[in-house]
Amino acid sequence: MTRSDDARAEFAAFLRSRRARLQPSEVGLPDGTRRRVAGLRREEVAQLAGVGLTWYTWLEQGRPIAASAQVVSAISRALRLTDDERDHLFALADLPRPERAARACVDTPHLDLLEKLLPYPAALQTSRFEIRAYNRAYRYLFDDLDEMPVERRNCAVLLFTDDTWQRAHVDLDHAQRRMAARLRSAYGRHHDEPTWQRFIAELEQASPRFAELWSRGDVGGERNAVKHLVNARVGELHLEMSSLWVDESLGSRVVWFAPRDAATAARLERLAAEHPDQALISAVA
Repeated sequence: MTRSDDARAEFAAFLRSRRARLQPSEVGLPDGTRRRVAGLRREEVAQLAGVGLTWYTWLEQGRPIAASAQVVSAISRALRLTDDERDHLFALADLPRPERAARACVDTPHLDLLEKLLPYPAALQTSRFEIRAYNRAYRYLFDDLDEMPVERRNCAVLLFTDDTWQRAHVDLDHAQRRMAARLRSAYGRHHDEPTWQRFIAELEQASPRFAELWSRGDVGGERNAVKHLVNARVGELHLEMSSLWVDESLGSRVVWFAPRDAATAARLERLAAEHPDQALISAVA
């Protein structure tokens, strides 16, 4: 069997297994008294998905036919697939993974980790550099993030459009070039998603500098980076920035900044102790 044959066979088997586990009452159909199959019948799935019975039968038989994204989406809804199951079905159909509905990516273990990393500044970010949660040291690393509208809490947006964030970077040109290259790398995995397309277009419009860098097409990875910042509260900070992906499906990563010298370590201690009456952790609801 060729690789495509294997994929079609797995696609067919997965459809059959998902159909078998779903009870008629779960999709608003009568159970009946003379069912010969576990779960739904093929004709019921075809009806719920709005596709022809013959076409659906061929898919379950692993026939060499191509299913469109629209058809696979309809079948996924009919079978009540989870996001992970739907993504798996799309992968087996050799189709780009569809964009997931927006949902929270901040869990209690993430918040516990951010707190334990204190006094190191640390935050939970998405692959689009949205800042979803952060500890008190990160809150004051550039400016008071709690005072900033939630929709602007994005490292890429702030690095290209916010004067305070730009002044904090001793080598702003390097930081902006690296950010554009990292965004380009992430965009390659999400280029067919409307929210990513809008994000890039809006950032190009908001920042001529970003538009210029984006047009170069440079790509960069997730390697650790040295950061030289000037913080308005504690002064110069020489840092090593690291990141760790914690949820591949949602694109969540923890980013933290470790000191590169004793003076920076002492200044981070002071930064984390700023406003002791304030919460140790902030998170987007």
